[in-house]
Amino acid sequence: MKKLTAVVGVVAVGGLAIGGWQYLQPQGTGQGHSMASTETSGLAEGATIVDVRLPESLSDDARLGKRMFEAKCATCHGENAAGQNGVAPPLVHKIYEPSHHADMAFVMAAQNGVRSHHWTFGDMPPVEGVTPGDVKMITAYVRELQRENGIE
Repeated sequence: MKKLTAVVGVVAVGGLAIGGWQYLQPQGTGQGHSMASTETSGLAEGATIVDVRLPESLSDDARLGKRMFEAKCATCHGENAAGQNGVAPPLVHKIYEPSHHADMAFVMAAQNGVRSHHWTFGDMPPVEGVTPGDVKMITAYVRELQRENGIE
């Protein structure tokens, strides 16, 4: 029992230390794998960042997600999640593949916002008026777009 308590204590302290370190990092620095300079340098402000092939059909969840995406996300992330230069990144991009950004990352981003870390567009604010269920539908839409565009 004492060993289990010690392990739990070490894990808790380690988690708090990592969380505190991340919290203290400067916001909006574009740290990480910034791809803006290589992928958007020749694009006009507001231009679509990637060309997105649309699937022939969408699942029921993805059809609902598409409507929600258009209402809550497309203003920044562009039509069909293709991104907008100077505004927000494309979600149909290898960076957002499921092995790097799991579905729960989309839910957390909508709920809490996200510090800029892959792109230099600045921090994403929380999205008002969407539930975790809404974001799951939106994610289903994005995942189907990704698969159609070779992102697994």
